[in-house]
Amino acid sequence: MSSALATPAVHPGPPPPRPVAGPRTRPPLQRARDSVVSGVSAGLARHIGVGVGSIRALFIVLTLVAGAGPLLYLWLWAMVPRRAGTTSPTRQAPVAWILAAGAIAALPILFAVLAVEARDAWMSRSFSPVLIAVVGFASVLAATAGCWAELVDRRDIDRGGRHTVIVRAVAAGILLVAVFAMLPRVDSDGLVALPALAFPVAGLLALVGAVLASRWRDLSGERVRRIREEQRSAMAAHLHDSVLQTLALIQNTAGPSSEAARIARAQERELRAWLFDGEPHADSDLATDLRDYAAALELDYAVRIDVVSAGLSAERASGELAAAAREAMLNAARHAGGDVSVYIEGGSRGVDVYVRDRGPGFEVAAIPDDRLGVRESVIGRMRRAGGSASVRAAASGGTEVHLHVGGQGDARG
Repeated sequence: MSSALATPAVHPGPPPPRPVAGPRTRPPLQRARDSVVSGVSAGLARHIGVGVGSIRALFIVLTLVAGAGPLLYLWLWAMVPRRAGTTSPTRQAPVAWILAAGAIAALPILFAVLAVEARDAWMSRSFSPVLIAVVGFASVLAATAGCWAELVDRRDIDRGGRHTVIVRAVAAGILLVAVFAMLPRVDSDGLVALPALAFPVAGLLALVGAVLASRWRDLSGERVRRIREEQRSAMAAHLHDSVLQTLALIQNTAGPSSEAARIARAQERELRAWLFDGEPHADSDLATDLRDYAAALELDYAVRIDVVSAGLSAERASGELAAAAREAMLNAARHAGGDVSVYIEGGSRGVDVYVRDRGPGFEVAAIPDDRLGVRESVIGRMRRAGGSASVRAAASGGTEVHLHVGGQGDARG
């Protein structure tokens, strides 16, 4: 009986299969936008999965193999794209100044070689490889420095046009010194000194060619931008007569608080921004940031927000004034609704932002202590940033929030 009621033995099944690891995905081979020189070593190291120091050491070792290191580096620089981004590429190493410093350091050696050859008559009428090597070294470094500053550093946001002009002038000065230093040798030695003189002359021609190429690139870019602007203007005129008028009619017919009006206004704002605002900036200004924030609020709340800017303001979207203004706009959209106006005024005395709604209004003293939106996010934030904020009842009904920061640097945050 006991054997009949015994539980049958359970045989274990086959073990579960081990999970098979999928193929390892490597990051794409792209050069970094913030690099030491070009981003080749950092991009290659990230793609392979090794340290960037190992890649740089590999290029140095390959340089000893018939100069393969620089050739491979230049080939990767030309073929590997940069990582996508909105900011301009920056370089940490002052490559142009390093090259110019090497050329300047070679000038005393050049004058020393010329002095030795002038003293020793047996060298004065012969082909001098030492002189050609020194002149060629100084000329190549100076010409490369000037071309680098003109073709590469000129578009770097951390350097710019003034840096380019200074480096180009220093490079041209070094090449002219080399030319004038070699002219007496041409008078006395004739064709023997011409190979040494050819290096600084070729360097000057390379500088002129780099300047002409940079100007041609600027002119070509300006022509492309002008063509795009003409096409954008023609498209804007066509859309203004059709789509934009239809969206405006929907808003006027449906009312500012309806769902259809809010969607139509958001579409109109996006279309106008695409047609008229042009290329976006990496760090937008205060007016652009508040307009974008107003468009987002109109999708979430039954509100219509108009943002108007007057005067010139250097206030950035990352400052405390922008954060306080966004909080005031959020409070107006959440508690008042309807039409909200935002007025930005910038001048020599500072920047003022007025956020006005047409709601029932309120008093700051009547706000419960646990409600910190206006007290801390608006008034307290402006006080800590060195500015001021006030909340008062508007003359035409509703509430007006006034934010103010002083002159340059008072509340940049």
